[in-house]
Amino acid sequence: MQYLAMIYGEAGRWEALSDDERTAVYARYTAFAEEAGAAGVLADGAELAPTTSATTVRVRDGETLVTDGPFVEAKEALGGYFLLECASIDDAVDWAARIPGAEHGAIEVRPCYVDETEEVVA
Repeated sequence: MQYLAMIYGEAGRWEALSDDERTAVYARYTAFAEEAGAAGVLADGAELAPTTSATTVRVRDGETLVTDGPFVEAKEALGGYFLLECASIDDAVDWAARIPGAEHGAIEVRPCYVDETEEVVA
């Protein structure tokens, strides 16, 4: 089963780091991705651009409303994700605890929806 591990961190924290600190953090994320990949757990992952680059789309009464910026002001922002292929939520949580962002932010782990009625075409 696939689980999405969403990495939330304090808004502005990344920008406050020095170049050396950022390099060290990237090295830790690379090590995690290599370990998860070697274990056959990593299906995908990506760092997201800053929230200042976000565009929010809403449809109300048939009208599309587009707003520059994130949906809400928040202390924590979604900074990236890993898509994990794990046998159970417990396995996914164990892997999520290894993501470096868990040490200063939060990792939300959510199962990906599977439509059991959908026919698989080979």
